[in-house]
Amino acid sequence: MSSPSQQTQTKIEAAAFRRLVEHLDERKDVQNIDLMILAGFCRNCLSKWYKAAAEDEGVTLDIDDAREAVYGMTYDEWKENHQAEATPEQLAALDAAPKSA
Repeated sequence: MSSPSQQTQTKIEAAAFRRLVEHLDERKDVQNIDLMILAGFCRNCLSKWYKAAAEDEGVTLDIDDAREAVYGMTYDEWKENHQAEATPEQLAALDAAPKSA
């Protein structure tokens, strides 16, 4: 396999990011706490990374705008329509999960 150009690699990475966001949008049943327990990141983490990447490129982006890009709606709308109260089992699993550096 030949190495893609930097521009092509960036396009591939952007497409993979868009597909991840689309997948998370299709799986609103998966709570952020579940993602944190299993993968060590959640939609909020992804929003923060999105904001940081924008700032690395000199683009000022409010965290609410970054969240809307990831959630497909405002964070308040997400919480109201899709976020369930964490169960004691989920909280215990999160506490026991490996912590990110």
